[in-house]
Amino acid sequence: MLNKVRRFIAFEHLLQADRLYLVALSGGADSVCLLLCLKELGYRIEAVHCNFHLRGEESQRDEQYCQELCVRENIPLHKAHFDTKTYAAQHKVSIEMAARSLRYRYFFQLKETLAADAVCTGHHKEDSVETILINLVRGTGLNGLMGIRPRKGGVVRPLLCVTRQEIEQYLRSRSVSFVTDSTNLVDDVVRNKIRLNILPQLAEINPSVNDAVLTAANHLSEVDAIVRDSLNMALDKAVRPIGSTGPGNSFYPLEHTFKIDLKVVRHFPSPAYLLFHILKPLGFTPSQIAEVTAHLEGQPGQVWASSTHELTHDRDSLLVMPVVAEKPRELVIPETGRYVYDDGLSIRLTKENRSPASSPSFSRNPAIVDLDASSIRFPLTLRRTAEGDRFMPLGMSGTQLVSDFLTNLKRNRFEKRSQLVLLDASGVILWLLGLRISECFKVSSHTTSCLHIELL
Repeated sequence: MLNKVRRFIAFEHLLQADRLYLVALSGGADSVCLLLCLKELGYRIEAVHCNFHLRGEESQRDEQYCQELCVRENIPLHKAHFDTKTYAAQHKVSIEMAARSLRYRYFFQLKETLAADAVCTGHHKEDSVETILINLVRGTGLNGLMGIRPRKGGVVRPLLCVTRQEIEQYLRSRSVSFVTDSTNLVDDVVRNKIRLNILPQLAEINPSVNDAVLTAANHLSEVDAIVRDSLNMALDKAVRPIGSTGPGNSFYPLEHTFKIDLKVVRHFPSPAYLLFHILKPLGFTPSQIAEVTAHLEGQPGQVWASSTHELTHDRDSLLVMPVVAEKPRELVIPETGRYVYDDGLSIRLTKENRSPASSPSFSRNPAIVDLDASSIRFPLTLRRTAEGDRFMPLGMSGTQLVSDFLTNLKRNRFEKRSQLVLLDASGVILWLLGLRISECFKVSSHTTSCLHIELL
């Protein structure tokens, strides 16, 4: 068995001879076997034991056993005690999830403190089979049917190549005892039900059921490699970061927006699968992703939101942007001067005398405008556009809804929502920032004083 573990570690590139590793030690057969195997193979290890205070005297017995084992084997031991029931109640999670959260949080904190390379756990073949069956019952995707992985994040599992029987045989051959968690013998949780009831029945159909399930998982791992290669090629074509799309509108908060090309998505063999891999890491739920997929041929404009991102359907793309902190609803400008709207945008207003005889001129910079000051009443207001906003675009004789004006410019929903407008004291829009001033406030040959406005 030791040679099997040695070969597995080398094949999966799990451990390095010159690094420090933490071994999660419960006192059970799996963790004790892992501790002794790694020591026998010459790795530098320290043990970590967590007492969750869930089993009374049995919890104390386990801690005492781990302490005596580490003293006998001359292996440093780190111990942690947790009030698991209180944690579970406070965070509204199961005892099992609470213990897992507390355990791994402590493991990774200790790993950083000791500059260890990884945390080693004693998962073996049967654990992987149980995990596959649990995920299958829960309706998992492909990833959940591949079993426990040898390495995930900062956790490595060197015993996944051996069975529980091989582990116990290894310990017997070295006359090493271990403790048994009595809760593992009661079919009160899903994993125990599968271990104690389901797997024995499956073994009656196929005595080699564990090997059969793991063989299927290996085949799925090969399929996953093919799928991921196809996904990566599709992702390269489908996902494109975009900045602000308005001409010169660097003040749009869209620098981190990206778009998903729906032509690529529709041509992928499984559009839903491609969208799942793009959107799931951004916090969108499977039901939301299913809605997005069903909406691909629908009318643009609908918005979906996760805790961190928003998504909208815009013509032949899906636009995704991070949720940004709400900006001030409005900024009141009582007189000329410089004013800060947010960390990324400020506005400066100055009044300048002008010769009436001179011809009107217009800046080519969309962040700079000149307006006829004689027709403008302070205080001014800078805010985002609101539903029902109307203005008279330069060159037109009638008013138009701001939303229609932006639609004609093919602005997407995020851009429409982010568009800023500047109004005078009577609530009349002077300027759609970066896009168009109002015909009512343009500089003419009769203008003697102009209001010069710059976005900074």
